[in-house]
Amino acid sequence: MEQTELITLLVIVIAAFLCPIAASLIPRKLIPETVLLLVAGMVAGPYVLGIAQIGDAVKLLSDLGLGFLFLLAGYEIDPKDLAGRQARRGLLTWIVSFAIAVLVIVLLPSFEQNAFGWLSVAIALTTTAFGTLVPILKERSIADGPIGKGILAYGAWGEICPIIAIAFILSTRDRWLTTVILLAFCTIAVASAIIPAHIREKSRSIVKLVSDNAENNAQMTVRAVMILLIGLIAISAIFDLDIVLGAFAAGFALRFVIPHGDNSLEHKLNGIGYGFFIPLFFIVSGAKIDPAAVAEQPLMLLLFIGMLLVVRALPIFISLGLPASDPRMPLRARATVALYCTTALPLIVAVTNVAVNAEAMSADTASLLVAAGGITVLLMPLLASLTLRGIDRYSSSPRGKRP
Repeated sequence: MEQTELITLLVIVIAAFLCPIAASLIPRKLIPETVLLLVAGMVAGPYVLGIAQIGDAVKLLSDLGLGFLFLLAGYEIDPKDLAGRQARRGLLTWIVSFAIAVLVIVLLPSFEQNAFGWLSVAIALTTTAFGTLVPILKERSIADGPIGKGILAYGAWGEICPIIAIAFILSTRDRWLTTVILLAFCTIAVASAIIPAHIREKSRSIVKLVSDNAENNAQMTVRAVMILLIGLIAISAIFDLDIVLGAFAAGFALRFVIPHGDNSLEHKLNGIGYGFFIPLFFIVSGAKIDPAAVAEQPLMLLLFIGMLLVVRALPIFISLGLPASDPRMPLRARATVALYCTTALPLIVAVTNVAVNAEAMSADTASLLVAAGGITVLLMPLLASLTLRGIDRYSSSPRGKRP
């Protein structure tokens, strides 16, 4: 690793250490740490101070941070939760959101002119940063209540469907070849879940060996998860698929292997992910934002944020108010779910990276989209906290306790 990249890494870890301190000093923690990480990356990055130069080594660490974020996001989603009536409605609502996004992009002439470019923008507008939301929901004690379940039902599809869309719609290969490759990847991902689960159920000796070495220097459970994560990320790269697909599949597979969870393992994974890799990813993402490009087109930035509300929040709000939905959910609760589900960032970074690398989107447009996604991480939870006032009893966990 070159000296420049070591200095960049030092700047990143110092910023990652200072950002939560700064967030805690802000009254009522109105600005999430993620926003401060993005700002820190933007200031330290090549467009402002230039003290953080993102080379191949740092980019690889950032990709692993993105992988950890989606691993933990996939792990939070129990496949059983995607089979209920509300979850099915969440899937249909995402399809409606995507149709609205395509219509809006086609009607507005100021966006990317080629199909790959405007489809990238359309997908970005339908995303939900479910992995980013989970810690916020837990911190505010609403993860296990009706609002938390609503966010899961709609937000999970806002992460799953765009990941599939990136792999299928944004592929430059023939559709039949992309379909074959996706089926092959899904087969490998399913096998990576079923085989360990079968071993865990049938082979007591292996289970005992792993369990006995889970808390000592061997840390075998963590090493096993690393094989799962990096293995599926590597396979997705070999198949020329985006790494978020492999990371998310790894999270799903891990949940299948340990359906009831493992507090010790989760604590370790959170320590590795949120202690180093995930904040590094957000800082590197911030370094890609060109503030000059954003400042030159403030109306376009506001337009992106407005489009996110129209494309994502509005259909969810309407869907939650339909007769087949939960009749007990108050108006403000529906608004809370819709606003939380409009929080977007990690997938916007992934989509714009794919489009820019394919020369289908300009770096300025990518900067605007990433900046808009960063603002939603600040704005949407803040607005949701305001709509949540007065319905705290409804929003809390069923037993009224902190999860």
